[in-house]
Amino acid sequence: MKNEVFITETASFFPNNPIDNNSIENYLGLISGQHSRVKNLVLRQNGIKNRYYALNTKQEMTHTNAELAANSINRLLSDKNLNEKSIELLSCATSNADQLMPSHASMVHGLLKNKPLEIFSASGICLSGIQALKIAYWAIKSGEKRNAICSASELPSAGLLSKNYDIEYESCCKLGTSPYMALEKDFLRFMLSDGASAVFLQDTPENQKALKIEWIEMVSYANELPTCMFAGAEKREDGELKGWKEFDNEDYTNRSLFTLKQDIKLLGKELLPHWVDHIENSLSKHGISLEEINHVLPHASSMIIYKNLIAEIQSRNIIFDEKRWYTNLPRVGNIGSAAIFAILDEFWKTHELKSGEKILLLVPESGRFSYGTVLLSVV
Repeated sequence: MKNEVFITETASFFPNNPIDNNSIENYLGLISGQHSRVKNLVLRQNGIKNRYYALNTKQEMTHTNAELAANSINRLLSDKNLNEKSIELLSCATSNADQLMPSHASMVHGLLKNKPLEIFSASGICLSGIQALKIAYWAIKSGEKRNAICSASELPSAGLLSKNYDIEYESCCKLGTSPYMALEKDFLRFMLSDGASAVFLQDTPENQKALKIEWIEMVSYANELPTCMFAGAEKREDGELKGWKEFDNEDYTNRSLFTLKQDIKLLGKELLPHWVDHIENSLSKHGISLEEINHVLPHASSMIIYKNLIAEIQSRNIIFDEKRWYTNLPRVGNIGSAAIFAILDEFWKTHELKSGEKILLLVPESGRFSYGTVLLSVV
């Protein structure tokens, strides 16, 4: 017997106060004491006005990644007035856990201190939130669990601090090469934000407002496309990655090996066509058109990608209404895997939704190009 699965509560947690564009480098610091040359260009393109950092101006962390997740979960439990001991599954996602081992979900569970329970950790980049959601969805759909919490959290700011780039910059100067940080490293410092979000899933709406999960579709194009976003590695000439285990210890700092990098040219060429392919394939598989969707909530890393996604859809003569689209990216920044649940949380709590309306969640991941699409129905 297959159960129906409902989202009956959502929550978000953002650390400290919102940080405007003029204050970014007060928190992240100046690389070798110099302001970034690409900052203003990147900010104009990404359209982000505010973001959140789990940092103070001394570049000290105020929260761990696990603490961000735990805060969103505790807010979820409080909003729903739940007994934490009734939770049956904890499914957690992040792209940058606080440690290599143990798992992120283990650390989050350790902070919650509720009871022994089953946990699951999804790792990756932006799509890991949907991967964690699908595990929770499957567990309830199969009848194995009655409820689950799915959380996603990100703490990229700790890796974006100037101290993580200074040694490479100084090494370049000593070698007589250009000390200007590659755009693939520098531009991400002005794209990302810290935060966490969580959703509560159960097998019954219990006569309350709820969102029924109709289906979750995901696909990877890693079989045909190279890596685009990565950390702890460098790209070889053949396009494959050379991982951190193959480097000497001094390379970790001399080459800023663990800083996040993205191939911008590859991103611009491949992200959108494959994303729209996946959207079309998902809707076709389930016999529904974009025109039938009442609300579309896409996760986009920047407003230029948000606009280009719309342009790509229009170029294929797909009928849709742009007024039905919603994002909170300019207000909270790009929080990676946590973004889609944070968008859903804000949207659900600020809009009067009618029973039967359909909500489409769209998530791309540029790591090696994978995508997720989720259809929800308002109960």
